[in-house]
Amino acid sequence: MPPKKAPVQEKKALLGRPGNNLKIGIVGVPNVGKSSFFNVLSETDLGKAANFPYATINPEEARIPVPDERFEWLCSVYKPASKVPAHLTCIDIAGLTAGASTGAGLGNAFLSHVRAVDGIFQMVRAFDDAEVIHVEGDVDPIRDIEIISTELRLKDIEWVEKHLENLKKANRSLNNTSLADKAKKQEQATVEKIYKVLTEENKDVRKAEWNNKEIDVVNSLQLLTAKPVIYLVNLSEKDYVRKKNKWLPKIKGWIDEHNPGDLLIPFSVALEERLAQLGPEEKKEEEANVGAQSALPKITQAGYNGLDLIRYFTCGPDEVRAWTIRRGTKAPQAAGVIHSDFENKFVCGEIMAYEDLKEHGSEVAVKAAGKLRQQGKPYEMIDGDIAYWKAGA
Repeated sequence: MPPKKAPVQEKKALLGRPGNNLKIGIVGVPNVGKSSFFNVLSETDLGKAANFPYATINPEEARIPVPDERFEWLCSVYKPASKVPAHLTCIDIAGLTAGASTGAGLGNAFLSHVRAVDGIFQMVRAFDDAEVIHVEGDVDPIRDIEIISTELRLKDIEWVEKHLENLKKANRSLNNTSLADKAKKQEQATVEKIYKVLTEENKDVRKAEWNNKEIDVVNSLQLLTAKPVIYLVNLSEKDYVRKKNKWLPKIKGWIDEHNPGDLLIPFSVALEERLAQLGPEEKKEEEANVGAQSALPKITQAGYNGLDLIRYFTCGPDEVRAWTIRRGTKAPQAAGVIHSDFENKFVCGEIMAYEDLKEHGSEVAVKAAGKLRQQGKPYEMIDGDIAYWKAGA
């Protein structure tokens, strides 16, 4: 008898809204520097920075270029007329306060803005400045993190309670014979598990273990605590340069205890604002003078990675362009990001790895080395692929 085939392991589904046009929101209590950070990140003056709570009410949006040495190298090789890097869509969301989940302040509106994004930059302030008031009276980033974390979880509990109540009412008349009825019972069991994670285990939904069927239910609910979080700590310029601040170890300890694995990035809005006023060469000189570099490229890339985004490239003398897709995207859907016809009439893709092009120096040399591959519909795109699509008429 031939040996049995090993069972194919099911590919783990991703938490979050499917799609490539994902957004990350800047969330925090009022007056921690969110709008000032948004302005330097986006190189705009869209975010309303002011020394009072609720200076921002309507969320502002900007597309931030994601730094990528591979993209720069491809542009130097092809010397295209047009260069289009990958972008991260970033939203400046107004400050949340304690009680936001019950509508305090402008809580309900702000939490709906958080629901509309796919990931969170949770920003806290770890610097003292008598001229910048704090909504809670004093600087305590641990308390601020807990306020945001609690409000997001409380809103999720309220949301899940309502959904569970509706499911129980609808499922009372079900029998267990049909597949549809069984699916509805399974959905109810998953929602009950979500409720238990939030209320008994006191965990964010993204930190629990879910199978693929459960992930489908979690994603349908668009829960606030299912979104990836990156913690940004706004320091004084002095503390950022010397890489020391009394709050940093405490914040790291809180994250390790409550949300292990989440990324913590210290930076200084004050330094970033100063650097933003300088030209590229002056900026490099100033970074060398102070002994610290801008953290914006690291923050942008972290946001992009946190949303499980990758990019592939299309290259030619007319344009070098990075196309953003979700990790795990198959070739036809990746082609469809350019135009729906490429997906609907997909034939194949000619794919080469960025590393192969860099090693061999030209497309002709890559082809001669047998490294240019024709890939069909099942092919899963890899970050850094260079693609040429073939579609039917």
